[in-house]
Amino acid sequence: MNRKEKLGRIFLVLLSLFVVMLGYGILLPTLPYYTEKLALKDNLDTDLINFHIGMLTSIYPLFQLLFVIVWGKLSDKHGRKPIILLGLVGFVVMNLLTGLSTSLSMLYIARIIGGIFTSAVTPVSNAYLSDITSEKRRTKIMAWSGVAISSGVIFGPVLGGFLSQTNLHYTYSFGVFHLDGFSVPFILAALLGFVVLLIIIKWLKNTEIKKRIVSEAVKFSFSLSNYFIILLLLSFAIQFVVTLFETVFSIYGKDELAFTTNQVGIGFMLCGSVMAILQPVFATYGEKMLTSKQQITLGLLISGVSLIVFPFVSGELYIYGTIIIFAAGGAMVTPNLLSAISLISRDNTGRNISIQSSTNSIGQILGPVLGTWLIAGGFYYPFIIAGATIFGAMGLVYFLKRPNKGIDGPLSIKNFRDGS
Repeated sequence: MNRKEKLGRIFLVLLSLFVVMLGYGILLPTLPYYTEKLALKDNLDTDLINFHIGMLTSIYPLFQLLFVIVWGKLSDKHGRKPIILLGLVGFVVMNLLTGLSTSLSMLYIARIIGGIFTSAVTPVSNAYLSDITSEKRRTKIMAWSGVAISSGVIFGPVLGGFLSQTNLHYTYSFGVFHLDGFSVPFILAALLGFVVLLIIIKWLKNTEIKKRIVSEAVKFSFSLSNYFIILLLLSFAIQFVVTLFETVFSIYGKDELAFTTNQVGIGFMLCGSVMAILQPVFATYGEKMLTSKQQITLGLLISGVSLIVFPFVSGELYIYGTIIIFAAGGAMVTPNLLSAISLISRDNTGRNISIQSSTNSIGQILGPVLGTWLIAGGFYYPFIIAGATIFGAMGLVYFLKRPNKGIDGPLSIKNFRDGS
């Protein structure tokens, strides 16, 4: 494969990641308002609105958790492209149903469909990137994957916050579906997803399918090395905290700060922008100053402190500034973890990344549920608990033992395999 072809493939895979995360980002600032609208329409108790916000946020990663390893195994067997295509089809259906929903039940169904099928996109896309990238450049390409994901979270909330306030001069109902101002961002996301689906069908080539399948017993034993378990626990912690923060901030902005969807969207946009900019910077230049282990530790420290400070900060600019600091810490952690896991095994990259994605999903399930439950005691509690979780995760970094003694530096594929 020549350089031009490889860059073309990388671009197409990053494009699929971007559009899926764009759809995810669109919902972030609008979910509390949309849920409230549908709950009132269904004559539900207003005290249950935050509960439904948490459940609607959690049910998406719950179904990702249930299906992601299945998609990972199928991609190892049949190649990455067919699985990515299935994920994009589900993404389009999810957004159409979300935008046309007339009840909370329909919104739940849309989220379930999205969880099942979009779980095929992120881990399998990362596995595709891993397949066509050398070990030396793995951290950098995973950072660019982070850029694509973060870029979706940059533009998604802005589009969601702005377009959901579109004043349509008409509304249209057909059967159980309804089209109005809240539908606009989701219909747009569905159209974008459909366009990307057609592009992937025509231009993206499938990856080489492994002819030799490693036995399940060997893969299972290998995956449970101590090193891999610690990496998974760190992934869980960061995803738990990030999703808790996203859920609580959207409610905090609506109820406590009296933010509009635009203002909440700006907060998410800043978070995504910082991660998109800093992830490749840290991946490219960070290792010249700090080892991967040191970057993870420092990133966790920065994120933890910013979370504990967050509920004590007042003023829109200070709120946004604290979000930026929180995102900067996360940008140091995420690409290093993903790169480490992608290097554990050549033959089972898709499965290992899918296992990490499943671990992330557990954090994404528990974060919103715990966050919305803690809100009942006051808005301080979710942020303080999240910060404490991050500090606890810092202790795990100590156990990331290097198999080779000497100067602390980037670990090779052999290091990862032998580490425990």
